[in-house]
Amino acid sequence: MSAAGAPPASPATRPPTDVSNPQYYHKVVDCQWACPAHTNVPEYIRLIAQGRYSDAYMVNRESNVFPGILGRTCDRPCEPACRRGRVDAKPVAICRLKRVAADHRGDVSDRLPKAPREKNGKRIALIGAGPASLTVANDLMPLGYEVVLFEKLAEPGGLMRINIPSFRLPAEVLDEEVGSILGMGVDIRYNSPITSMRTLLSEPWDAVFVGSGAPKGKDLDIPGRAEAAGNIYIGIDWLASAHFGHIERIGERVLIIGVGNTAMDCCRSSRRLGGRDVKVIARRSRPHFKASPWELEDSEEEGVEIVENHAPKRFVVEGGRLVGLELERLRWFQQNGRQKSEVIDTVVIPCDDVILAIGQENAFPWIERDIGIDFDENAMPIVDKATMQCSRPGVFFGGDAAWGPENIIWAVEHGHQAAISIHQHCQSQPLAERPPYGMNLVSSKVGMHAWSYSNDYSPLPRTKMQHTELTKRFESLGVEVELGFSAEETAREVERCLNCDIETHFTANLCIECDACVDVCPVNCLTIAPDLSDDSDLRGTLSAPAMNPTQALYTSTSLPQTKRIMVKDEDVCLHCGLCAERCPTAAWDMRQFDLLVPYASGRGPSIIAEPRKETREVARHV
Repeated sequence: MSAAGAPPASPATRPPTDVSNPQYYHKVVDCQWACPAHTNVPEYIRLIAQGRYSDAYMVNRESNVFPGILGRTCDRPCEPACRRGRVDAKPVAICRLKRVAADHRGDVSDRLPKAPREKNGKRIALIGAGPASLTVANDLMPLGYEVVLFEKLAEPGGLMRINIPSFRLPAEVLDEEVGSILGMGVDIRYNSPITSMRTLLSEPWDAVFVGSGAPKGKDLDIPGRAEAAGNIYIGIDWLASAHFGHIERIGERVLIIGVGNTAMDCCRSSRRLGGRDVKVIARRSRPHFKASPWELEDSEEEGVEIVENHAPKRFVVEGGRLVGLELERLRWFQQNGRQKSEVIDTVVIPCDDVILAIGQENAFPWIERDIGIDFDENAMPIVDKATMQCSRPGVFFGGDAAWGPENIIWAVEHGHQAAISIHQHCQSQPLAERPPYGMNLVSSKVGMHAWSYSNDYSPLPRTKMQHTELTKRFESLGVEVELGFSAEETAREVERCLNCDIETHFTANLCIECDACVDVCPVNCLTIAPDLSDDSDLRGTLSAPAMNPTQALYTSTSLPQTKRIMVKDEDVCLHCGLCAERCPTAAWDMRQFDLLVPYASGRGPSIIAEPRKETREVARHV
């Protein structure tokens, strides 16, 4: 509606959006918002587009610490949130682009964190050399802490090493990124399991962090379990045995019970250790599977069959040996709003071996129950989700040890938050007072109507990752399956990013209400609307329905002509910049948002070595 035809303005009753709060624009950058470690995804994708792989790697490392590892193994919470998925249903291949930065970086040793020669006099004990503890070490060592890491195995990495097969995560990638942390001077003590927390706490530590993971796999107590024990394995233990070479072969007919990511690693490893007929048994149908879609696709590509809606009933044993598994075939239905199942019939599937991958749980027999560490009814420590501290001051938990199995990226974020808390604890600062987030917001304008980023919409579909030929994959556990993107594939994929960190920034007193921005917007996300306090009423007045109530609307202060307000549906904006290009008064600007994430060492500036102005070298020039 033009200004001339505007209805009488109502009194201003709705507070304008506070874009000075870093969390507002942070939430608009959907991928970064969804990432537990708040990785600056659009920035590192632009750097990859320019061929600045080392800079892209360092942007990643600042937040997620293990770009090469996570570029192969991350559960990718960023990708379902990706705005591109709302456009053509396929998100940007964020995780695989992370791997591009890691695989093609140069020598970054001079840019990695360093520990000072002079220590600050504080000693910290870390239990378990997995991603959470390693992140704590990464954040505290540069501050002068003496960090002692106790690891029960002879190698670092925790479950990253022994439960993720090398065909997904090569040992050299793990060694290099873990080594960059230990190389700061961490006192790591291998083959040193902690058997008594009481004993450990009797030593002069300023803080203790527990990052021991969820080391116990769940068992399945059904008839025949004891008689067939020689051919039934617990998933995470079996993967560890395969890693150490204790298991070199498995039977030709293998059943995997469970359908999480551990189950996918088990079935794919079985194919490489002699399994020819490998089946995964799932109690529910595919929409309820815990495994990542790409893990399922890769498993099926390798000939694994997934059997849905079957529940184990008994192990079939003949002559003292496992010969099959009897299962109940289930039908699921809704009853009183809940999913229920009924048994249709039973079936026996022949097998030589069974691997149980039905979940993991924590085991803390080494933590005495009378030392001030409280546990809940599930035998889990009670841990504050913000500070990572348990009921005993100075003792912190993170990773799978805190709340059960999660992905590596969650363990990294737990480590960051625990490191902040440990630093505050050692400085006698309140743990609940978390350091604030900050932001940089800089115009991306280059000339009158040009921007320092590639704002052309690329219609290309998501780039498919190339895999090693099937005939070569099964030669050994060490043949990596995913080959990474080529330069041409990288160039195509980076152009699919919508640059969600380049924000449409509005200055109300410059607006003349000409509607030029409203007319040019390709997704109708802009409306000059009456000032209505009720959110649902306001959403009903927009040019296009605002369908996602979890994403707040942007609302401006009153416009000078009619006292209406500019409203923007952030959920569907493509960050194309057409509104700013069309605006005759520069009321709209495209500004690059940089979230300044707090760490134990403070809220540091960007660690990119080269000037940011070089972001004008856009993706099309790869």
